[in-house]
Amino acid sequence: MAIVGAFAVPHPPLIIPAVGGGRERGIQATIDAYEEVGRRVAALAPDTVVVSSPHTTLYRDYFLISPGTSARGSFAQYGAPQAAYEARYDTELVAELCRVCEREGIEAGTDYERDPRLDHGTMIPMHFIQKYYTGFELVRIGLSGFSPAEHYRLGMAVQEAARTLGRRVVYIASGDLSHKLTHDGPYGFAPEGPVFDERIAHDFATGDLLDILCMDHSLAERAAECGLRSFQMMAGALDRTDVRAELLSHEGPFGVGYGVACFTPVGEEAASEERALLARYEAWRAADLADRKASEDPYVRLARASLESYVRDGKRIAPPKGLPDELLSTRAGCFVSLKVDGQLRGCIGTIEPTQRTLAEEICANAISAGTRDPRFNAVRASELGDLVYDVDVLTEPEVTTEDGLDPARYGVIVSCRDGRRGLLLPDLDGVDSVAEQLRIAAQKGHIDLDFDDYRLQRFEVVRHL
Repeated sequence: MAIVGAFAVPHPPLIIPAVGGGRERGIQATIDAYEEVGRRVAALAPDTVVVSSPHTTLYRDYFLISPGTSARGSFAQYGAPQAAYEARYDTELVAELCRVCEREGIEAGTDYERDPRLDHGTMIPMHFIQKYYTGFELVRIGLSGFSPAEHYRLGMAVQEAARTLGRRVVYIASGDLSHKLTHDGPYGFAPEGPVFDERIAHDFATGDLLDILCMDHSLAERAAECGLRSFQMMAGALDRTDVRAELLSHEGPFGVGYGVACFTPVGEEAASEERALLARYEAWRAADLADRKASEDPYVRLARASLESYVRDGKRIAPPKGLPDELLSTRAGCFVSLKVDGQLRGCIGTIEPTQRTLAEEICANAISAGTRDPRFNAVRASELGDLVYDVDVLTEPEVTTEDGLDPARYGVIVSCRDGRRGLLLPDLDGVDSVAEQLRIAAQKGHIDLDFDDYRLQRFEVVRHL
């Protein structure tokens, strides 16, 4: 059996005594569970430990597999340089993993590493494993901006590479849960935080790894988690494997969720179609996209029709008959946003109307969102079926101050007299404070909030889904 065990673990730096200085006693349940992880890994005696970490080098469109023969790291940035760790890399398994990824069309490899030092998402599980067992080599993998399916496929590649080489591998999915569990925590509170944590804790306890793949991206983003993609990769490493799942601990006394779970393969090494989760996830995703498309309102259907006609046929459509009167009789600025698997794929809009009607404004901005957003390549015809659309219709902007802003209700425009201007829509995933909203809007307009003379405007939107 290639994957002899898998564990989901958190990575709070204060759990290291040299960093915590006694504060670590506040998460004693997590420490006790981590000690159990160390003992279980030692009992499994793996040749290699594979760690996926959110805190090693991360790219939107590439999985970095750490190169080289070894790496070192310490907790110097947390005031404890004496807490230092070193690992030997399993270069043979890394090479085989890269070959599998190339063959399967997974964008992964050992190029572009920015920082070779071990990150805390890797060192913390190493700390507890090495207390009980040192006879292993390491493979370290970063996350990406790819879909849940791609993270799962990379986990499958780990499984295949390990099986090809006859390696006994333990998989460690490093990642915290929500960072927004309490009002007095370092990251504040969001209602989605406890919801996310309870759902993941349930999935860990029951072994429902499909639910981890199907997790709503907006819920995860608003909960400010950092482990979901790591857990999705772990699920792929357990593809077609019957497991016994155990939730060893779950707590969040400091406002951040820490979950420790164990997944033990059971039975003979034979393909379990019930655990072939990729096909089941793709079927769920297709049904979800179909449901979303069926429930689109006229604003969104118009945006979709406009972009699809332009991408497929190079033609701009005229607003069709039968649209609601407000689309044909009013003018307004609007933004069209495109997403794939919860990730932004394009967003372009107008603050003030530039077309004769709102319908024409939506048509024009949908085409621009799909073909002219400088952050992305133009949408291809093969992607059209995967797109989810939002249409935000803006009210007329009004001058305001910081005290008049609320990122949940109002969008903001930051502008200077020389023409620089940055805009951010309201009620965005992960934007919870006025300070964060202003920072992002100013950055988009190349405006320095500390030195530039700027003015603020706010607006509301009607969001169409």
